[in-house]
Amino acid sequence: MSSIRLSNINLRFPLYRDSSRSLKRSLLEAGKAVSRSRTISTDGGHTVVNALNNVTCNIEHGERIGLIGTNGAGKSTLLRVLAGIYEPTSGDIKVEGRVNALLNIGLGSDPDATGYENILLRGLYMGLHPKEIEKLAPAIAEFSELGEFLHVPVRTYSAGMGMRLSFAIATATHPDILLMDEWIMAGDRRFLQKARERVDSFVSRSQILILASHSPQILAQWCTRLFWMDSGSIVMEGETDAVLKQYETGEPPASPSDTQQLTTLAS
Repeated sequence: MSSIRLSNINLRFPLYRDSSRSLKRSLLEAGKAVSRSRTISTDGGHTVVNALNNVTCNIEHGERIGLIGTNGAGKSTLLRVLAGIYEPTSGDIKVEGRVNALLNIGLGSDPDATGYENILLRGLYMGLHPKEIEKLAPAIAEFSELGEFLHVPVRTYSAGMGMRLSFAIATATHPDILLMDEWIMAGDRRFLQKARERVDSFVSRSQILILASHSPQILAQWCTRLFWMDSGSIVMEGETDAVLKQYETGEPPASPSDTQQLTTLAS
């Protein structure tokens, strides 16, 4: 059975060559850091972006998890850690199951190649055998609804057309764990309904979906549990309706550490 275990995951990106920055840039960055004090620090004189901070969670098979939060909260970064693109600086991660990630619409594709050629390229990128890709190609073409456009270069596609092809390829093999970033919202309403029905079929087979989005409506429709992320941390998790209700207030519930810090400052 598929499952995910994260324990105290931290991810830090050092930014070098700080000394080459102009005074104006340094002052601007210092001003921004006031509102991002929990995500930017220094280490040996270099600026360090704390992209993820002590992220701990357990996700079981059959769950549909939504990640919500403002830009820069860490949603996409967490997806990339789960996909194996980023290696955590510290902490333990255990992922059971085959992962397919819809994080970048162009990942593994060639814009100058046709849609059919990209089905082969992206299939190979996913680790599929050419014969397996050949067998899956008709179903991928049918689901994408691109018709004759599959014979022309992908660079001529709109964002929605590219999303259709990418989604059709990534979900053709029924992955154990499907990771999706919010660009999936580029599709039209009818195709989104088809995508939802396919995702529902995955979950009914005890698969895992993790979707990052700014849209409360999409998260309410697709997800059974939400993680509210802020400054690289999960500040609240729970049933979708409860988290969305709290999210609308703009104020995450106070954590024990926050309460202790406030008490110390008051004394």
